[in-house]
Amino acid sequence: MTERPATATAHTKTARLQRIAEVLSHTAVRSQTQLADLLAADGIEVTQATLSRDLLELDAVKVRVPSGALVYAVPAEGGDRTPHAVQDSTAAEARLARLLGELLVSAEGSANLALLRTPPGAAQFLASAIDRVRPSDVLGTVAGDDTVLVISRDAAGGEAVAERLLALANDTDPDDRVPTGTTTRRNPR
Repeated sequence: MTERPATATAHTKTARLQRIAEVLSHTAVRSQTQLADLLAADGIEVTQATLSRDLLELDAVKVRVPSGALVYAVPAEGGDRTPHAVQDSTAAEARLARLLGELLVSAEGSANLALLRTPPGAAQFLASAIDRVRPSDVLGTVAGDDTVLVISRDAAGGEAVAERLLALANDTDPDDRVPTGTTTRRNPR
């Protein structure tokens, strides 16, 4: 993915904990000093004592990665609370494609918004998978029970985002989709 633009972040404990979890899920962090340096680069100054308490609150543990190194990891969300080390972007993208194939009922875009429909109860799960991939053209997601609102960074990018996610669900090239401005749908499996 390309570099994401800087965003304004609140200087709260909750924001700090969220950022720590994000860093640990995308970067192999071997020490608290390294983590403190990464947070400082994001404008978050933290003492070693605070960082230690934060890691404890997040249930972070050190796990061995295939190279043999020990790195910090936080438990996954949902039912699987097993701590996993850094997930490479291709694994996250493959997971998103699989979930889109299983959960996406329809997708359509308008202006900078893409509206995704899912079966009841699946929207938050799908939104979380999109957020974990961190697509460079997506500002964020908002999920209800059966609807995900994906916000594009481009003022007119909603249709392109909808078509790209639909193409991932169908495992096709986005250029083979229906013309822009029309509702794109797929049959649920």
